[in-house]
Amino acid sequence: MLQDSDRIFTNLYGEHDWTLKGAQARGDWDGTAAILARGRDAIIDEMKASGLRGRGGAGFPTGLKWSFMPKTESERPHYLVINADESEPGTCKDRDIMRHDPHKLVEGALIASFAMGAHTAFIYIRGEYYNESKNLQAAIDQAYEAGLIGPNACGSGWKFDCFVHRGAGAYICGEETAMLESLEGKKGLPRLKPPFPAAVGLYGCPTTVNNVESIAVAPTILRRGAAWFSGLGRPNNAGSKIFCISGHVNKPCNVEEELGIPLRELIDRYCGGVRGGWDNLLEVIPGGSSVPLLPKSLCDDMLMDFDSLRAAKTGLGTAAVIVMDQSTDLIRAIARLSQFYKHESCGQCTPCREGTGWMMRVMYRMVQGRAEIGEIDMLDQVTRQIEGHTICALGDAAAWPIQGLIRHFRPMMEDRIAAYRASLASPIRMAAE
Repeated sequence: MLQDSDRIFTNLYGEHDWTLKGAQARGDWDGTAAILARGRDAIIDEMKASGLRGRGGAGFPTGLKWSFMPKTESERPHYLVINADESEPGTCKDRDIMRHDPHKLVEGALIASFAMGAHTAFIYIRGEYYNESKNLQAAIDQAYEAGLIGPNACGSGWKFDCFVHRGAGAYICGEETAMLESLEGKKGLPRLKPPFPAAVGLYGCPTTVNNVESIAVAPTILRRGAAWFSGLGRPNNAGSKIFCISGHVNKPCNVEEELGIPLRELIDRYCGGVRGGWDNLLEVIPGGSSVPLLPKSLCDDMLMDFDSLRAAKTGLGTAAVIVMDQSTDLIRAIARLSQFYKHESCGQCTPCREGTGWMMRVMYRMVQGRAEIGEIDMLDQVTRQIEGHTICALGDAAAWPIQGLIRHFRPMMEDRIAAYRASLASPIRMAAE
């Protein structure tokens, strides 16, 4: 269990002052100039040593990602783009950071930008996050006024500007290259890679795209040291993480905890348990709607970290834990997710454009049972023809929930089909016809 003294987000619930005065009282902006004085290489090396893995879903080592940026500046400026689009169903961690602890993000943006030779950072925030964007902009204005950012950030001699860009609510703009396209004023269509953003990113310049949480934890790691952060969690899964627990629990919440905490402990300790008791649990989606679900039999002893969940053929993703109890029509729930991904597909790739609509239609027939048993295998086959065959990961995100359903709940789907066929042959129905 994470000790209060090790919590990074000390105002996650908005109980204290979120402005600059309150943030400084909680330790933000303390010794920032000294951190910058260490130099770019030292900061990146410390981030590598911390073991921090990206908190946006992929889990790629953050320090290593920063090191991909060119070492020297040229006529092409460097940029940091912070992904605050947060449109994954079940995920609301970045929202609370920007609403209640925005100065952690602004300070992190300064330090990360300095480490990568970037004089400008853009925070691309989901359009629906109106109040969060107001607090974030206010925090940036306060930092400018106090000289913490601007032409001489924290007295370091480093020029740094930070801008908030509000999106228009498109899920696809949470994909890093689609976000860059949107920032440039174009349609949010993912780009082919390579080239990668570190070489050719925003306006064709070297760019790093990081999640809000990944950037917001950096100042605390650099103040307290890599050894402290890597001492939390499990090997190769270091540090603390904000978990968003929603669905059929008694007290849905966001909570910062160590990576590797048992799923059952996370739900019982912080959410008051599953509605109706643990034995009433049907399944859990452990990392936002785009990862495969886990049946109760796997939830009993599951550890919440990148590697443990990957071994179970799912993923930590954004650590958005969606709990469903026995009252759930699980086939309908997954069909609803299929509808979401069909709606949010940008339509650029044929497997995704055509496949998401086909999967949605088949899933809604599965909800009623209007299908053949053989169509379950066909559905699984189509998901694998989409998975890994698109420019971005939206095709994967649409395929994986269905794959998880078939992998763990195929008998439920077969029973639904059998029940529908039985209803067609029932004497009552035949008499009515």
